[in-house]
Amino acid sequence: MTLLQTQNLSAFYGDFQALFDINVTVEEGETVAIIGANGAGKTTFLRAVAGALETAPDMVLFEGRPIGHHTAHDVVRLGIAMTPEGRRLFPSLSVEENLLLGGYSKRPGPWNLKRVYQLFPRLSELRHLPATDLSGGQQQMTAVGRALMSNPRLLLCDELSLGLAPVVIRDIYDCLGQIAADGTTVVLVEQDINRALDASARFYCFQEGRLALTAPTKGFDRAAISAAYFGI
Repeated sequence: MTLLQTQNLSAFYGDFQALFDINVTVEEGETVAIIGANGAGKTTFLRAVAGALETAPDMVLFEGRPIGHHTAHDVVRLGIAMTPEGRRLFPSLSVEENLLLGGYSKRPGPWNLKRVYQLFPRLSELRHLPATDLSGGQQQMTAVGRALMSNPRLLLCDELSLGLAPVVIRDIYDCLGQIAADGTTVVLVEQDINRALDASARFYCFQEGRLALTAPTKGFDRAAISAAYFGI
């Protein structure tokens, strides 16, 4: 079943057009990567899907229903959650308080504090510390856990690996694999081409706000991906 579809999605920041007629389809249970260089429009795409950037209603469909006009908190209630670039935790709150905020919509589902702590055991040990006391990797785990607390059907992940050590990135992507294996659909934005392709079944490559290439990741020519990535 098609869970997410965008139809000629265009997005603006004031007079500046950041996306041009983007058509993306995500099937339920898939992990799909959005790749591209800085400024390609990847984060803008996620923000439009998540309701943080208003679009025409029928430019974004979720379960076949137009949601482009919905606010971000309404989109969370529908079953879409986002792990934003830079984590954006509440610095004055503890780890556990940040996680609990993710469940404000009270959507039914399997995710709760106990399960998040099972996925990220280190967070259980740190649950009473303020978010500012965490390492970058621990903050990223908290941000992912906060999104899961809303029990999303679709999880949007923006630059999970940004600024993290390779061993931490590996651990976080291992956990992302568990999340996907449990049935959550994932759209993954990543500048690291190899990391994104290894974690996904299909990819879309953006270049200067336009869709440059889409294909299954398995067996696809990496040279063609690089050409689309850099606009060569």
